[in-house]
Amino acid sequence: MGFRCGIVGLPNVGKSTLFNALTAAGAEVASYRFCTINPNIGIVPVPDKRLEDIAKIIHPKKMIPTTLEFFDIAGLVKGASKGEGLGNQFLDHIRNVDAIAHAVRCFKNENVAHDFGSIDPVRDIEVIHTELILSDLQTLERRMAKTEKMHRVGAKEATLELEVYREVQSVLNQGHGAGSLQMTGEKETIFSDLHLITAKPVFYVANVDQKELREEGPCLKALTDWSQKEGKRMVLICGDLEAELAELKEEEREEFRKELGLEGSSLDRLVQVGYEILSLVTFYTTVSSELRAWTVSKGTPAPKAAGKIHSDMEKGFIRAEVISFSDFIICKSEHIAREKGLLRSEGKEYLIRDGDIIHFRFNV
Repeated sequence: MGFRCGIVGLPNVGKSTLFNALTAAGAEVASYRFCTINPNIGIVPVPDKRLEDIAKIIHPKKMIPTTLEFFDIAGLVKGASKGEGLGNQFLDHIRNVDAIAHAVRCFKNENVAHDFGSIDPVRDIEVIHTELILSDLQTLERRMAKTEKMHRVGAKEATLELEVYREVQSVLNQGHGAGSLQMTGEKETIFSDLHLITAKPVFYVANVDQKELREEGPCLKALTDWSQKEGKRMVLICGDLEAELAELKEEEREEFRKELGLEGSSLDRLVQVGYEILSLVTFYTTVSSELRAWTVSKGTPAPKAAGKIHSDMEKGFIRAEVISFSDFIICKSEHIAREKGLLRSEGKEYLIRDGDIIHFRFNV
């Protein structure tokens, strides 16, 4: 799997419309609060032109792209941590995702109500940010209460755990996300085990109308300025348009996008940002007649990447035979790449690079 992405935001910002555009999963969409009660979950293949280019050369019987998993949860409102709206219990569904897509409304539509009666992206972001912090504080307080009991009965590991928890609590109480903390060693392990939502990388999804796809209006400018100030990435999407395009044939979609000056689909743009903020790379394997894409973190050692395919391959790793995507496209075959010295034999210290085509050699 490429990565798991949770979609959060206020009610009526277009989260379910975005979900449908990304997954074509047919989630219910309506212009009233709390349309989404149970989380919508969709798994979609990652668009990958390199995978298609390799397939054109080797003609595999089976081609398997890496995938993304999206979680669309109920809209949060101000006071959700205190039970307002549907509360914040739905946040538990996204505690194990890799990244958060924060959907922000930048469109005006009198037929679609807004919780505050006006469009203000920065205000809306701050409301959600506060609710996520409060939810993490609740998670932390429950964990601290349990750990303090262990500490009182002499559990040695509880001392370091409480130290980490208090550091996190201090940061959250100051209104900062847990992601602003830097932990190492044992502390990092304890911190990661909390699965705090504000510790996850966040990017904004600006849901705009078609007009703002061509010309930036005041709402979009406010969000752009805010995201730049925070150092966060932003993806520009017209949810309604993308939902309509998703129902067309691929050729018709591309034609419409070209007319609108859009490069790729909303899924393409979201994938690109997601891979960048999570520092992910893709490598490829060809086994028998199957061509497959795999996603790992940048800097992953070859044995660990082999283990993503099967644990036995990591345990018995001998070497990785590697061809870069660009060399393979030029050579058109593994045989020619080997003759030209472009097929490399790499050992356990080799770090996977984006676009590598790899044969793992291992003992069973």
